[in-house]
Amino acid sequence: MTFRIAQISDTHLSEAKPFFVDNFVRVGETLRASRPDLVLNTGDITLDGASREGDLAAARGLHDAFGLPVRFLPGNHDLGDSQDAPGHHEAPIDAARHARYLAHFGPDWWSFDAPGWRVLGLDAQLLGSDLAAAVAQEAAIADAVADLGARRLALFLHKPPFDRSPDESEIAGRFVNPAPRRRLLDCLGTTTPALVVCGHVHQYRATERAGTSHVWGTSTAFVIPDRIQPRYGIKEVGYVEHDLRPDGTHDSRLVRVPGVATLNIADFPEAYGPV
Repeated sequence: MTFRIAQISDTHLSEAKPFFVDNFVRVGETLRASRPDLVLNTGDITLDGASREGDLAAARGLHDAFGLPVRFLPGNHDLGDSQDAPGHHEAPIDAARHARYLAHFGPDWWSFDAPGWRVLGLDAQLLGSDLAAAVAQEAAIADAVADLGARRLALFLHKPPFDRSPDESEIAGRFVNPAPRRRLLDCLGTTTPALVVCGHVHQYRATERAGTSHVWGTSTAFVIPDRIQPRYGIKEVGYVEHDLRPDGTHDSRLVRVPGVATLNIADFPEAYGPV
């Protein structure tokens, strides 16, 4: 039986600044009608949960209202950016922010099995950090692939591991940086994921490289103007469905929701300041 995951991402929810809540509620109505096996938020759940605990609480409540199975992965706006990200727009992840996130959303990395598959979710902000939790996550990755057997691996995290190649050397905030990327690949060992899924870039893109499908989920909230962010794929608000079949095949598709507006963050300076 096919296991269907509805990936929502970069929802940027806040009770104090509810600019993107209406889009989220409309997406939720569609999800309740389609009833996927799992709703998975791949990070930037909150507008600024890294600084305001109220955003964490409000976002969790909005997800609970779905009445559907939901899992979460954190993004930089939820618990701080990666410690090796240059020019932080958010404070970097630390133990206090990490603990606060866990209190509201539960584990920031996890795995489970579906017929023919193992689904592994990671905290991208822990990659390359000096927190004790980063060491524990690396051990969990190694454990998850050690007894994979004939299952295919689907890997979910907030930031894309890279743009086009794991050999990229740029150090920036848009992708996992080279050193932590290498550590992640080392933890995976000889395992090649069949599917790698992320968010963060607010664009939908599906590419293939070396036997792996790389799918970037778009935002339910807003897109980022071209003068600020390159156009890698489709800049459109929505969510992504992933079908994992027992025979190890899969497919992913962008879902456009009627009534959900493709908002532009440049029109909301009250959110993060002028763009």
